[in-house]
Amino acid sequence: MVKDKQRTLIFINILISCIASSMLATALTTALPTMINEFNISVTTGQWLTSGYSLAMAIMMPLTAFLIIRFPTKKLYLAAISFFVVGLLLAVIAPNFTVLMIGRILQACGNGILSSMAQVILLTIYPLEKRGSIMGWYGLSIGAAPVIAPTITGILIDITGWRMMFYLVIAIMIVSFIWAMAVFDDVLPNRKQTFDLLSFVLSGFAYGGLTLGIGNISSSLFSLQSGLPLLIGLLSMGLFAYRQFHLDDPFLDLSVLKNKIFVVSLIGSMLLYFIMMGSSIILPLLIQSIEGYSATVSGLVTLPGSLAMTLISPFTGKFYDKFGMKKLFFVGAIALLLSNLGMVFITLKTTIFIIALLNAFRSIAIGCLMMPLVTWGMSHIDNSLTAHGTALLTSLRTIAGAIGSAVFVSLMTTITKQSLPIYGGNAAIHGLNITFLAMTLSAVLLVLFAFFSGKSTLDTATELK
Repeated sequence: MVKDKQRTLIFINILISCIASSMLATALTTALPTMINEFNISVTTGQWLTSGYSLAMAIMMPLTAFLIIRFPTKKLYLAAISFFVVGLLLAVIAPNFTVLMIGRILQACGNGILSSMAQVILLTIYPLEKRGSIMGWYGLSIGAAPVIAPTITGILIDITGWRMMFYLVIAIMIVSFIWAMAVFDDVLPNRKQTFDLLSFVLSGFAYGGLTLGIGNISSSLFSLQSGLPLLIGLLSMGLFAYRQFHLDDPFLDLSVLKNKIFVVSLIGSMLLYFIMMGSSIILPLLIQSIEGYSATVSGLVTLPGSLAMTLISPFTGKFYDKFGMKKLFFVGAIALLLSNLGMVFITLKTTIFIIALLNAFRSIAIGCLMMPLVTWGMSHIDNSLTAHGTALLTSLRTIAGAIGSAVFVSLMTTITKQSLPIYGGNAAIHGLNITFLAMTLSAVLLVLFAFFSGKSTLDTATELK
């Protein structure tokens, strides 16, 4: 049994680690235009610094269920921080895009373990009646941190260059490593489990194939670049699922999918991340590449949204504990729809204050949905499946985010090119408007899903396992 003081110290350490690691999920969105110029790469290639990061995290996360069950909590947590720091060091010295991408992949591997472990640890050491509130505070790290990161990065780029962001996170993670050595214990149960290499390989091909295929879909659905990876991804996913249901000790226990509430929270989280990560990479391109403002201004535009999410996340956790998920789900989905709809009508004459306001509205919507969906889904599965449920939910929503980044950047690039003969100098803003229209339609799906699933799964405020 973890004592209250130690539980609080572990929670603070998790917050520090996850804030630092989560920042780098989106920090490079502001730096992307600068990196594109420095490394002489295309926008489509550059966006893989964020979507490739998400992809690597998603591939890593099914493995975390095995790692959490097999290895002591403290050693695994410290190893994850070490992986992350090595990736940061590579990014600092990166002479070209390839080395930087390798560094990003190592960072993603470390972050994948950290983020999965964090949720399992918190859901294990805190009682059911406190989970909503504590996960609301935890939501600041994986919610507000990625949103505020572009602001910090923008300022650092204009003052010292984009590499300073990695120096800053290295310092934070070293402090976190020392703190974890002092306060952590092995708080999660372990048992011997055989590592199923085939399952891990199949999961990698499934996630990788789907993301690469959808990311290249702008050329043609039936082209070799998109069709072949999609086919490989779908086949691998089918084989992976079949294998898990027929293993005595599954690599990733998919029996969690038999729980209807977990499935609803999973699909809702995937739709949310699909929209959220797409808009997070498009917004800096709008401010810098289309509007022509500096990286600092681009970062400051996202600041009101960061503050709004920071303020609302703890309250949404308490709201969830008291009233349940139904109202939060529907209101958050409607707010996300309206904020994306507002972006559809942006022109070159639209002030950055309006853009910042719309982004703040979007951030509030995300704050209403992100952690409450996770807490709600995870609170309705058996404790023995917590590691597996967390790995599945986190990996699939992360891969949805990677797909969103790839799809919306490809869509904007394609529409802009095709619109040049008609719109001329306004082609880029037209491409952006159509891209946000696609995000709006995606948000409509989330609203419909929240409404119809609510009739059967969200009727009570305190459903129990």
